[in-house]
Amino acid sequence: MNITLLTHFKEFDKRSNTGRLVVDVLGRAAEQIRWDRMNPPARLIEDIEAGGVALIYPGAEHENDGDLSGISRCILIDGTWHEARKIHQRSPYLQTLRRISLKTDEKSVYNLRKNQKDFGLCTAECVIRVLRLSGNIDEAEQLQERFLAFIRPPGVMRGEAPGH
Repeated sequence: MNITLLTHFKEFDKRSNTGRLVVDVLGRAAEQIRWDRMNPPARLIEDIEAGGVALIYPGAEHENDGDLSGISRCILIDGTWHEARKIHQRSPYLQTLRRISLKTDEKSVYNLRKNQKDFGLCTAECVIRVLRLSGNIDEAEQLQERFLAFIRPPGVMRGEAPGH
């Protein structure tokens, strides 16, 4: 499974961005592309047109929950929920993609930013789930380990832990 993170420009400078973890752990199987509304990524659009690409993005209730059959590349929008909505709405090439919704009953453990959606997973958590669903268990476990080391201990929020 290849992972493409379509990343909002503000995320590249944030220490709290988990997209870097994904690229570090997965190496060539992952890439971070800077989203640019005026200059869409030509190679990514070619890959989309060739098929086998899905967008991991919250959707309607009737959309498949984690059905990755026939998918070789997953695109995730890497940014805040507000930024992700804008990117999705302003990128016509994302509108035509098969959308996979990762529904979960588990709360995110990501605690490096305030005002997170209750059941909204961060980028690394989504990729971990995609890797598990696609049978890439070793990579999922490696990313999970790095992610848990990256976040703060449970119950500690932003500004409460030294060095973060």
